[in-house]
Amino acid sequence: MDATADDLVPDADLDALTFTGLDLAGRDASGARFLECALVDCRADGLRLDHARLLDTTWTAVQAGDVRAPSSTWRDSTLTDVRLGALGVSGGEWLRVQVVGGKVDYLDLRGATVEEVRLERVTLGDLDLSGARVKRLTVVDCDVRRLDVENAHLTDVDLRGARLREAVDGVGGLAGATVSPDQLVDLAPLLAAHLRIRVG
Repeated sequence: MDATADDLVPDADLDALTFTGLDLAGRDASGARFLECALVDCRADGLRLDHARLLDTTWTAVQAGDVRAPSSTWRDSTLTDVRLGALGVSGGEWLRVQVVGGKVDYLDLRGATVEEVRLERVTLGDLDLSGARVKRLTVVDCDVRRLDVENAHLTDVDLRGARLREAVDGVGGLAGATVSPDQLVDLAPLLAAHLRIRVG
């Protein structure tokens, strides 16, 4: 069923709706439940999804400067070719989520539960996993300008497909991650500083 922007209200119960080519800027869907919904070619600046649940939901070619979704749940969902300035899911859950193509300047997963997530061919400005519990995250052919893993708990995290451009914060939080030999060379100075090893 085709949806309208007016369907996005707090605590809405949205089943099998398709939002196509809509301006969703500033809409507040806090606490809403999205089941088998699709957002296609929408603008979503300032969209609020606090505590929302997105289940079996797809986003395709969605553009936004800022999407605020703290403490939200995303499960069995896919984001394809999105262009987002910031996607804030701090304290939330990303379970079996795929992000394919596109660009996200700031992906905020601070303190989140992240499990069975795949990032593929995405350009990421900042990937913030500080304080997050991350299990089975795979990064494939992605540019990552900055990665923050301060106080993160990583299990079966494969970062070999990440081109780490500038900085890794909280390098001690990389325990549980797999990196390539080239990445290890790049990380060596940070690891030495973390372990207070003097090189010379």
